[in-house]
Amino acid sequence: QQVGYPLRMICHTVNRVDPIPYDTPKPAGHTRFVCVSDTHSRTDGIQMPYGDVLLHTGDFTELGLPSEVKKFNDWLGSLPYEFKIVIAGNHELTFDKDFMADLVKQDYYRFPSVSKLKPEDFDNVQSLLTNCLYLQDSEVTVKGFRIYGTPWWSCFFPEWGFNLPRGQSLLDKWNLVPEGIDILMTHGPPLGFRDWVPKELQRVGCVELLNTVQRRVRPKLHVFGGIHEGYGIMTDGYTTYINASTCTVSFQPTNPPIIFDLPNPQAS
Repeated sequence: QQVGYPLRMICHTVNRVDPIPYDTPKPAGHTRFVCVSDTHSRTDGIQMPYGDVLLHTGDFTELGLPSEVKKFNDWLGSLPYEFKIVIAGNHELTFDKDFMADLVKQDYYRFPSVSKLKPEDFDNVQSLLTNCLYLQDSEVTVKGFRIYGTPWWSCFFPEWGFNLPRGQSLLDKWNLVPEGIDILMTHGPPLGFRDWVPKELQRVGCVELLNTVQRRVRPKLHVFGGIHEGYGIMTDGYTTYINASTCTVSFQPTNPPIIFDLPNPQAS
């Protein structure tokens, strides 16, 4: 895998996709996925639709405080989905051990409430997520679908967690994604797909992630969040890209969950 495929080679025809209405009957032989992201501890008023598998692509807390993680886990426990799969985002500070190690060395505290935590408070914070399958650079197979989840993204928000410089550092993470994955869960978007930030007048998605998705892994579904303004669905004709950010740019949890049906894998 090389850094930087020529963009002219990878940019297929891109189309926006309308979301499936919640009352649409699920086709026979399909699994319905319910996609959310960036709920930021604001789950109380979210109306969750019918589905089989919940996919949450990170930023389920404000700062990754254990109390926030427990609240999120309680919410997950109230949901009826057969499987619930979760990855972290840049706001889950306590899930990023390197970030936390650096934070306690700083002379000033950007995140006072996090800095006051004792190591034993967050060393095994993932264990608080008892009502879901938590993925971090790892894979799980549910209902025959191979799903891979990873929290990393580029340095649009360098002062937060799970941040790596663009280029080889991120590519090393993307190279961990196995071929043959059906669903890829990342926190941030690939370049050109629901990654436009109007205030900055720029796209902030990762070109190396785009290369990985389109040139090597080619999942059927790529779900992410991170960029609240990018909420919505697009396709390149093979992979469907869903930015499932629940919160708007003003952190109002008003973007509804997105449902997506995939045909069940054929038994080998």
